[in-house]
Amino acid sequence: MALREIRIMGDPILEKISKPVKAMTPRTRELIGDMLETMYENMGVGLAAPQVGVLKRIVVIDTSLEEEPHPIVLINPEIVETDGEQTGEEGCLSLPGKAGQVTRPNHVKVKALDINMEPIEVEGEELLARAICHECDHLDGILYPTKVEGELHDMTAAEEDEEDEDGGDDQPKE
Repeated sequence: MALREIRIMGDPILEKISKPVKAMTPRTRELIGDMLETMYENMGVGLAAPQVGVLKRIVVIDTSLEEEPHPIVLINPEIVETDGEQTGEEGCLSLPGKAGQVTRPNHVKVKALDINMEPIEVEGEELLARAICHECDHLDGILYPTKVEGELHDMTAAEEDEEDEDGGDDQPKE
C-alpha cells in the first residue's frame, strides 16, 4: 500500500462523473488499500477515488474514529433510501482547513458491491449517513461547498486541535 496525493478543489478531476467498476483487478484492490491508508493518514472519515485522481465509483469510509478501525468499502454505491434530516459542520480532505454547515439525511441506505464484488447493503445514521452522502457526491463530481448553507469558513487552529482530541465528531473531513 502507498499514500496517494489528495486532489484539491480546483482540480478538474473532482468535477467529473466516475465510471462503474466492472471487475475486481489487482490494480483496483491496490487502489482500495491505498485509499484506506491515505484516508487514515490524513485523519479523514471518508475518501472517494476521484479525490486521489481515479475516476472509479469507489469510496472508503470509517467513522469509528478513535475505536478499532472498521473500514467500509463501497464499490458502485447507489443510495436507495433516505430519511430524516441533520445539519452540521462538514469538511473535506480536498478542501483542507475549511468547513461549512450542510444539511444531509439523518438515515441512509446504500446498495453497493464489497471488495469481493459481492452485493451488500449498508445503513447508516448521523455521521455515517453524512459520510455516505458526501462520498457518493464525489463520484458524481459534486463537492460539498455547493451544499453549504451560508459561507465556508476557515477552521481555526483551536477547532483543528479539538477535532484531533475528540476524534473529529464536530467537523469530520471526508
